[in-house]
Amino acid sequence: MFVRVCAAVALFVFVPGSLALGLLRAMTTSGDPLFVPKVHCRCSSYPNGTLCSWPQPATSPPTHYIATYRERHGHSSTKMCNITSSGSSTPSPDSDQHWHCHLPNLKLLTDYIINITAVHSGGSSNFLGSFMLEDIVKPDPPVDVRVSLHKYRNLLVAWSPPPTWASQHIFPLKYQILYQWENKGSSKSVNLGPFENTMIELKGLIPGRAYQFQVCARELLGLGHCSSWSSPAKFIIPRTKL
Repeated sequence: MFVRVCAAVALFVFVPGSLALGLLRAMTTSGDPLFVPKVHCRCSSYPNGTLCSWPQPATSPPTHYIATYRERHGHSSTKMCNITSSGSSTPSPDSDQHWHCHLPNLKLLTDYIINITAVHSGGSSNFLGSFMLEDIVKPDPPVDVRVSLHKYRNLLVAWSPPPTWASQHIFPLKYQILYQWENKGSSKSVNLGPFENTMIELKGLIPGRAYQFQVCARELLGLGHCSSWSSPAKFIIPRTKL
Protein backbone atom coordinates (compact mmCIF):
# COMPACT_ATOMS: atom_id res chain seq x y z
CA MET A 1 0.00 0.00 0.00
CA PHE A 2 1.35 3.45 -0.88
CA VAL A 3 1.97 5.61 2.16
CA ARG A 4 2.44 9.34 1.73
CA VAL A 5 5.16 10.81 3.93
CA CYS A 6 5.74 14.54 4.35
CA ALA A 7 8.81 15.88 6.17
CA ALA A 8 9.72 19.54 6.52
CA VAL A 9 12.64 21.51 7.95
CA ALA A 10 12.00 24.72 9.91
CA LEU A 11 12.81 28.20 8.63
CA PHE A 12 16.27 29.79 8.56
CA VAL A 13 18.52 26.78 8.94
CA PHE A 14 21.99 27.50 7.56
CA VAL A 15 23.09 25.08 4.85
CA PRO A 16 26.86 24.33 5.12
CA GLY A 17 28.84 25.26 2.00
CA SER A 18 25.96 27.13 0.40
CA LEU A 19 27.58 30.60 0.55
CA ALA A 20 24.97 32.37 2.69
CA LEU A 21 22.04 30.57 1.08
CA GLY A 22 19.50 30.42 3.93
CA LEU A 23 17.18 27.43 3.97
CA LEU A 24 13.53 28.41 4.26
CA ARG A 25 12.07 24.94 3.80
CA ALA A 26 13.17 21.48 2.75
CA MET A 27 10.27 19.08 2.25
CA THR A 28 9.83 15.55 0.95
CA THR A 29 6.55 13.94 -0.08
CA SER A 30 7.03 10.28 -1.01
CA GLY A 31 6.36 6.66 -0.30
CA ASP A 32 10.12 6.22 0.14
CA PRO A 33 12.74 8.59 1.54
CA LEU A 34 13.87 11.03 -1.14
CA PHE A 35 16.87 13.29 -1.27
CA VAL A 36 16.24 17.03 -0.95
CA PRO A 37 18.32 18.93 -3.55
CA LYS A 38 21.43 20.42 -1.92
CA VAL A 39 21.45 23.77 -3.69
CA HIS A 40 24.59 25.92 -3.89
CA CYS A 41 24.30 29.44 -5.33
CA ARG A 42 27.31 31.51 -6.40
CA CYS A 43 27.81 34.79 -8.23
CA SER A 44 31.03 34.38 -10.21
CA SER A 45 30.67 37.73 -12.03
CA TYR A 46 28.99 40.50 -10.06
CA PRO A 47 26.23 41.41 -10.65
CA ASN A 48 25.00 39.25 -13.59
CA GLY A 49 26.77 35.91 -13.21
CA THR A 50 24.69 34.00 -10.66
CA LEU A 51 24.37 30.23 -10.95
CA CYS A 52 22.55 27.87 -8.59
CA SER A 53 23.63 24.22 -8.81
CA TRP A 54 22.83 20.92 -7.16
CA PRO A 55 23.90 17.29 -7.63
CA GLN A 56 21.62 14.38 -8.39
CA PRO A 57 23.10 11.35 -6.61
CA ALA A 58 23.71 8.33 -8.79
CA THR A 59 21.44 6.28 -6.49
CA SER A 60 18.41 8.54 -6.97
CA PRO A 61 15.59 7.60 -9.37
CA PRO A 62 15.09 9.45 -12.69
CA THR A 63 14.07 12.96 -11.68
CA HIS A 64 12.51 16.01 -13.31
CA TYR A 65 13.30 19.42 -11.82
CA ILE A 66 11.31 22.65 -11.69
CA ALA A 67 13.20 25.81 -10.70
CA THR A 68 11.70 29.25 -10.01
CA TYR A 69 12.90 32.42 -8.32
CA ARG A 70 11.48 35.77 -7.21
CA GLU A 71 12.18 38.74 -4.98
CA ARG A 72 11.48 37.89 -1.38
CA HIS A 73 9.66 41.12 -0.53
CA GLY A 74 7.11 43.07 -2.49
CA HIS A 75 4.83 41.75 -5.21
CA SER A 76 7.28 40.75 -7.93
CA SER A 77 6.34 37.93 -10.27
CA THR A 78 7.83 34.46 -10.05
CA LYS A 79 10.22 33.63 -12.90
CA MET A 80 11.12 30.25 -14.34
CA CYS A 81 14.76 29.28 -14.44
CA ASN A 82 16.27 27.54 -17.46
CA ILE A 83 17.85 24.31 -16.17
CA THR A 84 20.88 22.68 -17.76
CA SER A 85 22.92 19.66 -16.73
CA SER A 86 26.54 18.59 -16.71
CA GLY A 87 28.01 15.14 -16.30
CA SER A 88 26.68 11.87 -17.62
CA SER A 89 22.94 11.45 -18.00
CA THR A 90 23.45 7.96 -16.58
CA PRO A 91 25.91 8.58 -13.72
CA SER A 92 28.16 5.79 -12.49
CA PRO A 93 27.85 4.71 -8.82
CA ASP A 94 30.74 7.00 -7.81
CA SER A 95 29.78 10.12 -9.77
CA ASP A 96 26.82 12.51 -9.70
CA GLN A 97 25.03 14.39 -12.41
CA HIS A 98 24.91 18.13 -11.70
CA TRP A 99 22.10 20.51 -12.57
CA HIS A 100 22.42 24.26 -13.02
CA CYS A 101 20.03 27.20 -12.98
CA HIS A 102 21.28 30.58 -14.30
CA LEU A 103 19.67 33.66 -12.71
CA PRO A 104 20.17 36.71 -15.00
CA ASN A 105 19.75 40.39 -14.21
CA LEU A 106 19.33 40.18 -10.45
CA LYS A 107 18.93 43.45 -8.56
CA LEU A 108 21.56 44.68 -6.12
CA LEU A 109 20.85 44.70 -2.37
CA THR A 110 17.72 42.58 -2.83
CA ASP A 111 16.66 39.35 -1.09
CA TYR A 112 15.70 36.53 -3.46
CA ILE A 113 13.93 33.23 -2.97
CA ILE A 114 14.78 30.22 -5.12
CA ASN A 115 12.54 27.15 -5.26
CA ILE A 116 13.88 23.84 -6.59
CA THR A 117 11.38 20.99 -6.82
CA ALA A 118 12.52 17.46 -7.69
CA VAL A 119 9.74 15.26 -9.10
CA HIS A 120 9.77 11.56 -9.93
CA SER A 121 7.22 8.78 -10.20
CA GLY A 122 7.22 8.05 -6.46
CA GLY A 123 6.83 11.57 -5.11
CA SER A 124 8.66 14.88 -4.85
CA SER A 125 11.07 16.90 -2.75
CA ASN A 126 11.37 20.64 -2.44
CA PHE A 127 14.12 23.10 -1.55
CA LEU A 128 13.15 26.70 -0.78
CA GLY A 129 16.10 28.99 -0.07
CA SER A 130 16.83 32.68 0.31
CA PHE A 131 19.92 34.72 -0.59
CA MET A 132 21.16 38.23 -1.27
CA LEU A 133 23.41 38.64 -4.27
CA GLU A 134 26.14 40.45 -2.32
CA ASP A 135 26.50 37.49 0.10
CA ILE A 136 27.16 34.85 -2.57
CA VAL A 137 29.79 36.68 -4.63
CA LYS A 138 32.72 34.34 -5.26
CA PRO A 139 34.88 34.95 -8.36
CA ASP A 140 36.53 32.15 -10.27
CA PRO A 141 40.26 31.78 -9.50
CA PRO A 142 42.87 34.03 -11.14
CA VAL A 143 44.67 32.47 -14.10
CA ASP A 144 48.13 32.42 -15.66
CA VAL A 145 50.17 32.73 -12.45
CA ARG A 146 53.77 33.47 -13.45
CA VAL A 147 56.94 33.58 -11.35
CA SER A 148 60.24 35.10 -12.48
CA LEU A 149 63.57 35.98 -10.88
CA HIS A 150 64.22 39.65 -10.14
CA LYS A 151 67.44 41.17 -8.76
CA TYR A 152 69.07 37.83 -7.95
CA ARG A 153 67.06 36.64 -4.91
CA ASN A 154 63.77 38.50 -5.35
CA LEU A 155 60.83 37.06 -7.21
CA LEU A 156 58.13 38.70 -9.31
CA VAL A 157 54.78 36.95 -9.06
CA ALA A 158 52.21 38.03 -11.66
CA TRP A 159 48.76 36.76 -12.63
CA SER A 160 45.67 37.61 -14.69
CA PRO A 161 42.14 38.24 -13.40
CA PRO A 162 39.58 35.46 -13.86
CA PRO A 163 38.27 35.84 -17.43
CA THR A 164 34.71 35.14 -16.24
CA TRP A 165 34.67 38.33 -14.12
CA ALA A 166 33.04 40.52 -16.73
CA SER A 167 32.80 43.86 -14.87
CA GLN A 168 36.43 44.43 -13.87
CA HIS A 169 36.31 48.14 -14.78
CA ILE A 170 33.16 48.73 -12.66
CA PHE A 171 33.71 46.21 -9.86
CA PRO A 172 37.48 45.74 -9.50
CA LEU A 173 39.05 42.80 -7.73
CA LYS A 174 41.65 42.52 -5.00
CA TYR A 175 43.98 39.56 -4.48
CA GLN A 176 45.66 37.46 -1.84
CA ILE A 177 48.85 35.45 -2.41
CA LEU A 178 49.67 32.16 -0.71
CA TYR A 179 53.17 30.75 -0.99
CA GLN A 180 54.33 27.50 0.56
CA TRP A 181 57.53 25.52 1.00
CA GLU A 182 58.93 22.51 2.83
CA ASN A 183 61.45 22.95 5.66
CA LYS A 184 62.92 19.91 7.45
CA GLY A 185 59.86 17.82 6.63
CA SER A 186 57.33 20.47 7.73
CA SER A 187 55.09 22.48 5.45
CA LYS A 188 55.32 26.26 5.87
CA SER A 189 53.15 28.95 4.31
CA VAL A 190 52.67 32.73 4.14
CA ASN A 191 49.44 34.48 3.15
CA LEU A 192 49.85 38.06 1.89
CA GLY A 193 47.41 40.75 0.82
CA PRO A 194 45.02 42.00 -0.20
CA PHE A 195 46.57 43.73 -3.23
CA GLU A 196 44.84 45.59 -6.03
CA ASN A 197 47.71 45.08 -8.48
CA THR A 198 48.18 41.87 -10.45
CA MET A 199 51.91 41.71 -9.67
CA ILE A 200 54.02 41.68 -6.52
CA GLU A 201 57.74 41.52 -5.75
CA LEU A 202 58.73 39.14 -2.96
CA LYS A 203 61.99 39.60 -1.09
CA GLY A 204 64.04 37.57 1.36
CA LEU A 205 63.34 34.14 -0.11
CA ILE A 206 66.00 31.46 0.26
CA PRO A 207 68.09 30.25 -2.73
CA GLY A 208 67.81 26.54 -3.49
CA ARG A 209 64.37 26.24 -1.87
CA ALA A 210 61.31 25.20 -3.88
CA TYR A 211 58.33 27.53 -3.48
CA GLN A 212 54.73 27.13 -4.63
CA PHE A 213 52.56 30.18 -5.34
CA GLN A 214 48.77 30.53 -5.59
CA VAL A 215 46.44 33.52 -5.84
CA CYS A 216 42.78 34.08 -4.93
CA ALA A 217 40.51 36.94 -6.03
CA ARG A 218 37.82 38.86 -4.17
CA GLU A 219 35.55 41.78 -5.00
CA LEU A 220 37.36 45.01 -4.06
CA LEU A 221 34.90 46.09 -1.33
CA GLY A 222 34.97 42.64 0.25
CA LEU A 223 31.59 41.38 -0.91
CA GLY A 224 31.05 37.65 -0.52
CA HIS A 225 34.05 35.34 -0.54
CA CYS A 226 37.52 34.98 -1.98
CA SER A 227 37.76 32.64 -4.95
CA SER A 228 39.26 29.20 -4.72
CA TRP A 229 43.04 29.25 -5.00
CA SER A 230 44.50 29.36 -8.49
CA SER A 231 46.47 26.51 -9.98
CA PRO A 232 49.92 26.47 -8.33
CA ALA A 233 53.06 27.87 -9.92
CA LYS A 234 56.36 26.47 -8.66
CA PHE A 235 59.79 28.09 -8.64
CA ILE A 236 63.24 27.27 -7.24
CA ILE A 237 65.55 30.23 -6.62
CA PRO A 238 69.03 29.46 -8.03
CA ARG A 239 71.82 29.09 -5.48
CA THR A 240 74.22 31.10 -7.63
CA LYS A 241 73.74 34.42 -9.39
CA LEU A 242 72.78 33.96 -13.04
